[in-house]
Order: sequence, then C-alpha cells, then structure tokens
Amino acid sequence: MESLGAPGAGLAIALENLFPPLPSEVILPLAGFTAARGEMDLLDVLVCTTLGSVFGALALYWVGAMLGRERTLAIAARLPLVKVSDIEKTEAWFLRHGRTTVFFGRMIPIFRSLISVPAGVERMPLPQFTLLTTAGSLVWNTVFVLAGYFLGENWHLVEAYVGIGTNVVIALVVLAVVVFVGVRLGERRKGRHARRR
Repeated sequence: MESLGAPGAGLAIALENLFPPLPSEVILPLAGFTAARGEMDLLDVLVCTTLGSVFGALALYWVGAMLGRERTLAIAARLPLVKVSDIEKTEAWFLRHGRTTVFFGRMIPIFRSLISVPAGVERMPLPQFTLLTTAGSLVWNTVFVLAGYFLGENWHLVEAYVGIGTNVVIALVVLAVVVFVGVRLGERRKGRHARRR
C-alpha cells in the first residue's frame, strides 16, 4: 500500500470487481490506515478507490452487454433445472428495480461484482449505470476507508466484522440455490407422474 499509493489501492479495487476473492473489506481499511499514518492523502484514496470500483464495474457491464439478451436466454435454455421463464422473470424484475439494485448492490458482498452483468445484458443506460455505481461505490468505499483511518492499528477488525456479514450472504445464496433445486426437482417428479397416468 505504501509503495503503490492511492492509485494502487484504486487498481486493487478495480481487480476486486473482476476477481471477488480479492476482498475490498481488507483493501479499503488498510488504505485508510495508511492515509492516517500520513503516507497517502485521504481524499486521493477515496477518489482512486471509487474510480477503481467504477472501472471494474464498467468492465463487467460490457461483458453483459456483449453477452446480450438472446445469448443469455440461449445459455439458460441449455442449463439443467433452469427455465427460460426464470430469466424472463429476472429480467422483468430488473427492469422494475434496476436502479435501486445497482446502487445498493454496490454495498453487498459478492453482489457488488455480479450486479454489473445483468445491467449490461439489459443495456441499462450507461450514464445512469455509471452514476449509480459511482454513488453506491463512494458510500461503500468511504465507510471502509474511514473505518481504517479512525481505527488505526486496529484496522484489521473491520474485516472480521464484515466477514460475518459476507458469510451470512453466502449462506443465504446457498440456501436459495438449494430451495430452487429442490423445487425444480419436485416439479420434474410431478411431471413424470402425470405423464405415466
């Protein structure tokens, strides 16, 4: 952090969007702690990390845009247990709640990265996507950078507490997948019984 400075922190956050195992919950507080020691300017850290978040999100937005709706539906049609109607329902939901989802999605572990792809698939207007991503990222980054700034030597405590939240999100995602698979397998069994009759 000392050798790369604020631009290095921004680059790390951009990569965190593309490779979620790189945790912003570690990068941001550490950057704040380094700023508190006078080795980086606090405002530079906030600007660079927010720009990094936006550039990383834009890269994933363009992945979604290049994938497009038709390819997404074609891929969904080939996946076991997934129906095209699932994608269409998700699409309808995103069209209704997309702006809120992009803004608040920037503050939810795991979804921080993933939310950019459906925004690209649905071709959310780029200025709107960029503005919402910048605003959501600025809130998230500011909270964590300032936590590291004010906690000083104890900056690492941030990751411990946020790690609990991340584990809760992962558990909820796993539970949702298990329920989804269970419902789909149940529907298949009912369909087979109905055909036998």
